[in-house]
Amino acid sequence: MSSQVLSLYRRLSRWPAGQWLFARAVCWKAPYFASIAPRFVALEPGRCEVRLRDRRRVHNHIGTVHAIALCNLAELAAGVMTDASIPASMRWIPKGMTVEYLKKAAGTMHAVATPEIPLVEAAAGYDLPVIVVVTDPAGDTVFRARIAMWVSPRR
Repeated sequence: MSSQVLSLYRRLSRWPAGQWLFARAVCWKAPYFASIAPRFVALEPGRCEVRLRDRRRVHNHIGTVHAIALCNLAELAAGVMTDASIPASMRWIPKGMTVEYLKKAAGTMHAVATPEIPLVEAAAGYDLPVIVVVTDPAGDTVFRARIAMWVSPRR
């Protein structure tokens, strides 16, 4: 069940700058995510961890991490986790996202994406809810998202 994205992560993460290089490859494939300059911390089937460094370019007018930067972080973590976890015969696309802003987001953000249900091979498409929890440097949850992924058989 090893996907190309998971294989690439495993191969590159052994190198000193491998996680940085993996993030660059992901942002090359999906350029919009480069706007948050993500850093992958861990990737395995059923789990993806990504960091967003605290920099001025992701701040809002009050000096905290912008709400949409948090949404981008959540969608990236959920998408990469889904891609690394689904069977090779399946494909995915995000359908929607529900978010909760729980606290001001200050400092480096750490997102963890996990599926709410097992990812399975199926003859028909199905909804896959993915939960993403984003914490601040103190470990407090500042943001939570539930992303609806549509998983369906490849043509």
